[in-house]
Amino acid sequence: MRKTKAKKRVLLPDPRFNDQLVTRFVNNMMYDGKKSVAFSIFYKAMDIVEERKENTEKSALEIWKDALTNVMPHVEVRSRRVGGATFQIPMEIRPDRKISTAMKWLILYARKRNEKSMAQRLASEIIAAAKEEGAAVKKRQDTHKMAEANKAFSHFKV
Repeated sequence: MRKTKAKKRVLLPDPRFNDQLVTRFVNNMMYDGKKSVAFSIFYKAMDIVEERKENTEKSALEIWKDALTNVMPHVEVRSRRVGGATFQIPMEIRPDRKISTAMKWLILYARKRNEKSMAQRLASEIIAAAKEEGAAVKKRQDTHKMAEANKAFSHFKV
């Protein structure tokens, strides 16, 4: 690399919860630079989670953080060519990549749901993920199964 490594930009915490992780999630969810729209969707989803939650001692933000933790993968498979054959090699994931992958999966599978609004879809996916159900959690389990199945090739690590 000729150039110096780009500095990580510091994210401002969101106005309602004062949390940088929320801003990062909203940035992932945003389309066409419409951050205020993305924030309103997220906050509406949090209000829906607050209404629908079962146990009263947890806040909507804590439920969302639990959901993120439940979706977070710990290992993934990476393709590597060795002698003409391509192997799926299981690798540990960096902590920042774990979080961003979990956010992307949560948003992707929320978008694929078929409720009326994005806020309702996101709320449903968050509640499902907090209970260790839903498509995003299934994706994590499938990723872990794939890594487990290819454990024999882990000696090919890069």
